[in-house]
Amino acid sequence: MTDIQGKRILLGLSGGIAAYKAAELTRLLTQAGAEVRVVMTEAACRFITPVTMQALSGNPVHTDLWDARVSNNMAHIELSRGCDAIVVAPASADFLAKLALGLCDDLLSTLCLARECRLLAAPAMNLQMWGNPATQRNLKQLRADGIAILGPASGDQACGEVGMGRMLEAEEIFEEIDACFQPRLLAGKRVLVTAGPTFEPIDTVRGIANTSSGKMGYAVARAARDAGAAVTLVSGPTALAAPRGLERIDVSSAQQMYDAVMARVAKADVFIGVAAVADYRPTEAKGHKLKKGTGEITLQLRPNPDILGTVATRRNAPFCVGFAAETENLEANADAKRRRKKVPLLAANLAQHAFGADDNQLILFDDQGRHELPRAPKIVLARALIAHIAKLLPKK
Repeated sequence: MTDIQGKRILLGLSGGIAAYKAAELTRLLTQAGAEVRVVMTEAACRFITPVTMQALSGNPVHTDLWDARVSNNMAHIELSRGCDAIVVAPASADFLAKLALGLCDDLLSTLCLARECRLLAAPAMNLQMWGNPATQRNLKQLRADGIAILGPASGDQACGEVGMGRMLEAEEIFEEIDACFQPRLLAGKRVLVTAGPTFEPIDTVRGIANTSSGKMGYAVARAARDAGAAVTLVSGPTALAAPRGLERIDVSSAQQMYDAVMARVAKADVFIGVAAVADYRPTEAKGHKLKKGTGEITLQLRPNPDILGTVATRRNAPFCVGFAAETENLEANADAKRRRKKVPLLAANLAQHAFGADDNQLILFDDQGRHELPRAPKIVLARALIAHIAKLLPKK
């Protein structure tokens, strides 16, 4: 479930080979429950047909400023009214220039000028076109005008070159559209999040770890970003891609995570410790691979530093949120942990139901008691958690 459900999205396509990604974006939007109307420029029709976009959106595609199907022959007015957002993907260098100058010589540029809703543009062009001073001036103006610029990314381009200008993938644009409908509950706040497992080396090839996937921590980081916060994500070893628009710090061991957090926590307004940090590490990590023997082997372990506990007891500590993954006696253990760590909010879940899964269920514990969040996708829970944090933050 996303906040795109029930929204009316007008998807505009300008000319560019990346138009093929608009087909997948349309599919994602309609699957999420959005009503999608498609408007294409003449150049866009050279790359993908209106028939394709009509089949995927389930609605007629509009290409002509003088479309007689619109009763008052004012497609540029009728199509944009009632829309929750206009998304132009791909947005060519030419189309971005039109937007920056307020030109309107076709249906798509005209309805963008006549809109009453938010406008998002996903640039797509050759790297030299992207880097051209004229394009960069146009982008500066568009941002100043309140138009959201999504991307682009760096990578292989259809021309055979490699660099900036590649349009974001459909899934990335979908997430950015979803984010634009989120309330800016943490606007101006700085949030520090830990995520994933830690790896405590035994020797050069073996170590102590856990089965945390990092999905919940990454969802929390994304939700905080979507709520308007400046987010730093300190991540243990995971294959997940970091959400766009935040700082990611990669670490391996609990000590490295501790050091990364301590180096940054003084600037944080909120600290959310989602990571499944190992409680112990081997006393000595061998600098070579231990050979298999015939008998037993004994590992000496020492405690790892308590990241959450240390942050919570700092002078001028940020608002601290802990996580507890339990296997039994969830509520008693979680509430006891919150009181022991002296944190204002703790989120608890059963580890056997959460690690590696795409959904979860949480119980939040604070001074007012318990607040249950029923099973849902982790991004939905993360947004509910961020909303709860926003309510508890001191009002300035």
